[in-house]
Amino acid sequence: MKNTATMVEVQVGGTRVRIPVGSSVAAALAQQPPGRTRLSVSGQWRAPLCGMGVCHECRVLINGRERLACQTVCEDGMLIATSTAHTGGAT
Repeated sequence: MKNTATMVEVQVGGTRVRIPVGSSVAAALAQQPPGRTRLSVSGQWRAPLCGMGVCHECRVLINGRERLACQTVCEDGMLIATSTAHTGGAT
């Protein structure tokens, strides 16, 4: 049987986000202000930049594993955590 769902639901820092099938995790993050993914070593905020997996600025934890948000397609039920969740910032 073919899956005809047009939306999937993921959790970004505990907040449910519905997004079209085939969307990247970076797109799901963009729907959740402030859209940041992590803090740099020097404490500066980072967000998806290149969109092709080269810069690694979009590193997040997905279901407990480090992944690149721009290179990962959302799947129903994914748990996405950004480093902002550990610093008291919004996710």
